[in-house]
Amino acid sequence: MSFRAINEKYLLPASQILMVLGIVALCQPWSLNLHSYGVTIILAGLIGFNITSKIPPERGEETGAAAHEGAR
Repeated sequence: MSFRAINEKYLLPASQILMVLGIVALCQPWSLNLHSYGVTIILAGLIGFNITSKIPPERGEETGAAAHEGAR
């Protein structure tokens, strides 16, 4: 498994989940520590998303317009 496949399967969704967890941490009323670090968690997820979204996915065997249009 190449780095691009790992990025697409694990790292990109993990950074998105981290941003959502940061929002949840900011909005919850039970833990002051989670609330205090909520913006930091969101920022870490945002930086991770900006980095991982710049890495292009792996190319398949077919390239060009025929691969995207589902041509036979």
